Amino acid sequence: MALPKVGSIGEYIREQRQQAKISLRQLAAAAGVSNPYLSQIERGLRKPSAEILNQIAKGLHISAQALYVQAGLIEDRETPSDVVAAIRADTHLTERQRQVLIDIYESFRKEKRAEDEQTSQNAHPRSDSVTDDEQPLPKDFLAALEPYAASGDNGTVNQETKEG
Repeated sequence: MALPKVGSIGEYIREQRQQAKISLRQLAAAAGVSNPYLSQIERGLRKPSAEILNQIAKGLHISAQALYVQAGLIEDRETPSDVVAAIRADTHLTERQRQVLIDIYESFRKEKRAEDEQTSQNAHPRSDSVTDDEQPLPKDFLAALEPYAASGDNGTVNQETKEG
C-alpha cells in the first residue's frame, strides 16, 4: 500500500467535516486543537500525530482507524468483504453514512470473532438468563450511533429528536 501524500489526510478530514456540517472552529474545539492548526492540517501543511487524528476522529464521530489508514499510519490489512464493497459502491449514501454502516458491520464481525474464539477455547456457556435480544448493544455500535441517538443506561438506543 502506497503512503498517501500529506495533503490527502487533510482533504479527507475536510470532506468528513463538511459532510457532517461541522465548522472548522467547532471541530477544532471538539478535537482540542487550535483553529489555525486544524486549518493547516486540512490544507496539507501539517501532518497530525496519531493522537491528534484520534481526537479529530472523535470530533467527527468517525472511526479513528479510517483516519490512521488515510494518513498512512497503519495499513488496511484485511481485504474488504463483499458487504463493505457494496456499501462503499452505493452512490445513494454519503461518505459519512457509508462509514457508519461499515463501522456497525465491523463491530458485529468483531463480536462474532470474539464469540468464535470463546467457543474454540471451550469456554463455559453463559450462565445468565438474558437472551441475545435483551443484550446491551456493543460499545462500537453505540459509538457509531452516538451522533444520531441517545443511549439509555442499559445500552438500549432511544431515538433523539433534534430541533432547530
